[in-house]
Amino acid sequence: MSEQAPPPPYATAVARVRRLPAGEESDDRLAVEEPLEIRVNGEPVAVTMRTPGHDDELALGFCLTEGIPARAVRVPADLAANTVEVEAPGFDASRLRRAFYTSSSCGVCGKGAIEQVAVEAAPVESALCVSVELVASLPERLRAGQTVFEATGGLHATGLFTASGSLLCLREDVGRHNALDKVVGWAAAAGRLPLADAVLCVSGRLSFELVQKASVAGCPVVVAVGAPSSLAVELAVDRRITLCGFAREGRVNVYSVPERVAA
Repeated sequence: MSEQAPPPPYATAVARVRRLPAGEESDDRLAVEEPLEIRVNGEPVAVTMRTPGHDDELALGFCLTEGIPARAVRVPADLAANTVEVEAPGFDASRLRRAFYTSSSCGVCGKGAIEQVAVEAAPVESALCVSVELVASLPERLRAGQTVFEATGGLHATGLFTASGSLLCLREDVGRHNALDKVVGWAAAAGRLPLADAVLCVSGRLSFELVQKASVAGCPVVVAVGAPSSLAVELAVDRRITLCGFAREGRVNVYSVPERVAA
């Protein structure tokens, strides 16, 4: 693996650790986890546990993938403020039954009803076709760019790739859903939505929520090192997303819309 740049200082912290059975004590570098309050038109709508950095992308991606029509994002110069302001003209925050609370492990935990989990998105229309060799190589390409994971071993990542395998954007976070939101936020700010000609790769398993976010972003192919859940596959079939799991060592399991992956 090529030498990686050091992680940004706000993304890691140092803790003293005793290493057993040797009993030696030394410093260990940890991934930072802090709350971020997302406010829409001045009203708090979500608190998410995240790794600081790219908070504007996180807020923008979160809002878009939750059906909130965000237009502009303001982040204070001091990251320790742990707030971000989102402008969404015409959006009535009172329509939300409750404020979201998202943990670093589960983005939809705490939502009051199943209808609050589902976000409307049209089936993904895309003529994209990628090779099985490319799909199987993406997790390794993603791993090569994970600078904070290299330092801490404690983060998820999402990467956005072209059909030829070039990395467009990579984001890391303690929450897998946050990493994906950051990438979607980057794509929105760059004018790249919908992602009809791109591939998303995530470092862990494939949950319903990740597939839902990919569908709102219009991405036709989503790849993971791990397994999908049953609901993730159901949603991928419904939204016409090609879902690829266990991508490694030249092998891939394709769970939906397999015609987009050429053997």
